[in-house]
Amino acid sequence: MSVMKFWADMEQDEYDPEEFVERLAFRARSGSNSADLGEAQNLHTSFLQAIKELKIMHEKQEAKCKELEDKSREEERAHWTRVAALIHRNKAAAATYKSLDEKINSVAGKVVYLGDQLESVNTPRARAVEALRLIKHFDEFLDGETSVSPVFMDKSRLYEAADIIQKLNLIGQELPEKEFSHARRSIDAKYNEIEKALIEEFIKHHRSDDKVKMAELAVILSHFRGYNECVNAFIEQIQLTSLRGKDPFKDIVPLCRQSWDTISQVFPSPSNVMAKFVLNIYYVKLKEYITDKLQDKNDTEKYLKNLYFLYSQTIKLNSDLSNYNLGSDHLFLSRLTKDIFSRYLETYINIESRYLNDRARTVLQKYYENQGHQRKQMSGGVGTVQELKREMHGLIAARTNFNLAEILDYGGKTFLSDDIAIMIIQEAREAFRRCQVLSKPSELSSNAMEIFNILVSYLLHYHVDYAVELGLAGIPLPETKVPPETYFFDIIRQTNTIIFLVDKLFSDSLVPLVVSTSKHADCLQTKKNEWEKLESKLDTGLDRSIATIAGWIKTILTTEQKKTDYNPQGGEAIAVASGACLKVVKWIAELTKKIRDSLDGRNLEWVLQELGIRLHRTVYEHLMQFQFASAGAMTLICDMQEYRKCVSDWKVGTVTALFETLHAMCNLLILPPENLRGAAMGDQLANMDKGILDNWLQLRVDYKTARLANCL
Repeated sequence: MSVMKFWADMEQDEYDPEEFVERLAFRARSGSNSADLGEAQNLHTSFLQAIKELKIMHEKQEAKCKELEDKSREEERAHWTRVAALIHRNKAAAATYKSLDEKINSVAGKVVYLGDQLESVNTPRARAVEALRLIKHFDEFLDGETSVSPVFMDKSRLYEAADIIQKLNLIGQELPEKEFSHARRSIDAKYNEIEKALIEEFIKHHRSDDKVKMAELAVILSHFRGYNECVNAFIEQIQLTSLRGKDPFKDIVPLCRQSWDTISQVFPSPSNVMAKFVLNIYYVKLKEYITDKLQDKNDTEKYLKNLYFLYSQTIKLNSDLSNYNLGSDHLFLSRLTKDIFSRYLETYINIESRYLNDRARTVLQKYYENQGHQRKQMSGGVGTVQELKREMHGLIAARTNFNLAEILDYGGKTFLSDDIAIMIIQEAREAFRRCQVLSKPSELSSNAMEIFNILVSYLLHYHVDYAVELGLAGIPLPETKVPPETYFFDIIRQTNTIIFLVDKLFSDSLVPLVVSTSKHADCLQTKKNEWEKLESKLDTGLDRSIATIAGWIKTILTTEQKKTDYNPQGGEAIAVASGACLKVVKWIAELTKKIRDSLDGRNLEWVLQELGIRLHRTVYEHLMQFQFASAGAMTLICDMQEYRKCVSDWKVGTVTALFETLHAMCNLLILPPENLRGAAMGDQLANMDKGILDNWLQLRVDYKTARLANCL
């Protein structure tokens, strides 16, 4: 095997010695019979030959490596020699550079010294020349006549003339009035003439939008008394072609952006000019526009909307313009806004309160007129003379079967309107929004509470509380002889809706205005008091309504239930529910639907529980008046199944348990005597008083004959 073949095997990317040996063995075996006994000898010979060749390769590689190492050392020595020479040259160059730097500094110092010397000589000379020039010009004005110097006659030399007359004016002001009065007057006349010419030139270049010339003139005029006239002329020229739209708020920001580009390029003190420009816009254009919009206070709603819109737009405008440099006064725009709106903001809350009062009163009066209702003077709520009077009428009706009470249900009208409530709440929401923007920070919480009190007065007192009082008065007595109308549940539903809307308004609009102030606690207390007052009246109405429902159920059972239903005479009774029971269940099912539409959550659960308890009591007291035969007891059990089915949909555990117990008691009326004790000890009756069960068993017609007294 050649050495080159070994090189090809060992120079692979992933060289593996074991794989190399395997490949060597494979090559040695190739061509020979695998069964030949000399194969091992061939392998041995091949390996010896390969080892010998590899040793030769190793020796050659070592010799070659040594040769390369010697060569590398020679090159390294040569490189180090070269680096040392370069370092020496670098040190020499650094020393030369330092020497040159010292010489340059020395020359520069001498040049500066010579420059100072030349300047000290030239400056007095230049000043003397300038003084001589001014003296010659001043001499021309001494006789009181206007100078006829070419510099003042040539319009092309206006800038030079301006410089001379400005300095002459300063000199004239320092001279005695008596001796140089004629000269001073002549200089003043020429000063005014040149100043006017400069301003006219400035306006001309402004019209042609030549900012370079405008900047030159502005710098010159900045030393003149009429500089402000130049600024005013600039502002007037801009306003001649701007702010012609109906709404200046849309035009002011683009105009200021465009004008700032010109002002910053033209005037030497752009911030002062920009401040004056904005001041002119606010006090001339903006104030005139605002005054025109707010001059009519007859339409209060329009006035308040305009005031809110204009003030909001002005605040937004202030924010947009605050990006510009308007001088050192950071409250500049705020002061302008305050000056414009101060007389409107001082009377804002009075106008807002008057409008909200008038609006709420008008809306409610119109509503009652559309309902054809004349508001009544209510004498009060729960616990008053009306309450006592109602109880007396109920007592008389129960004992004499004669109803003296005059119950008005107004044909189902609740005198509550979600639309009216939403309308008033929306007005209050807008009032809160205006109050947040237009009120002073120190008056914001008190103004917000004033608006809330108006809302409470009209919506809760004048509207909701009045409707609840009418509803309470319209609830029929429990002794009613006709099916009672449960309109009070509609009142509860609408009242809950309105309270929810008011509570949302309270959280969203009022609380952010009064939080972290003393008024916050006052508002919470007011809301709590109003909620508790309404809740108390609604609870009273619910209690009266449930009492009326229980009374009507009792009336149905009393008038519709026959004694033969439970104690049939002659023949077997059919095991079906009685007519009285079916009528009660049907009426309760319709009533339950209405209750579910009016209440939800814990309130619904509480009402259904109370209704179920009173239904159970009424049915139980009704059954205690009958005697039950075995056949009649089957009818009773069918009745009880209907009652259970009716209340099972309520999913109220207490009520379900009561009727389950009553059903178990009904089973006692059909069981044979020997099974009564076991039934009485069952899960549903085990905890019941034995006296109650004994009284119940006495309702069986066979109580005495079957000797049931001791069966329990």
